[in-house]
Amino acid sequence: MGSTSDLPVMEKAAALLDQFEIPFEINALSAHRTPAEVEKFAKNAKDNGIQVIIAAAGMAAHLPGVIASMTTLPVIGVPINASLDGMDALLAIVQMPPGIPVATVGINGALNAAILAVQIMAVGDVELQSKLAQYKEDLKKKIVEANEQLAQVKYRFKTN
Repeated sequence: MGSTSDLPVMEKAAALLDQFEIPFEINALSAHRTPAEVEKFAKNAKDNGIQVIIAAAGMAAHLPGVIASMTTLPVIGVPINASLDGMDALLAIVQMPPGIPVATVGINGALNAAILAVQIMAVGDVELQSKLAQYKEDLKKKIVEANEQLAQVKYRFKTN
């Protein structure tokens, strides 16, 4: 992430990766303030066993693109709502030049970034595919249960 101020958003990704028992790193790296450290991280990520990078940044939000320019690993960008309702970060991350893709989730979409990272890693991992299938099944169950609860809510003109 661009700074520790992004941690409240990124905690959702960390919690999901923890739930799936996937080892992960959390780093504060700034494309503008610590470019040498960003380069070192990006260029060594694959050799360090990293399979997918989730990079979060707000405002100018260059971190995901800079990392993507220095690695062949998939990079998922999380635009952080730090100013302009996060639209500046969203546009900075999603508008990458040809050849340097960054998969981008919604503003503050750390949970979806983690799910996408798990889906990418699950392509070659049967156990992870099974955990992911169960996670998605649990999501369905939550909606079914919510709908059952809504059926109990009574209003005079409610028809279901």
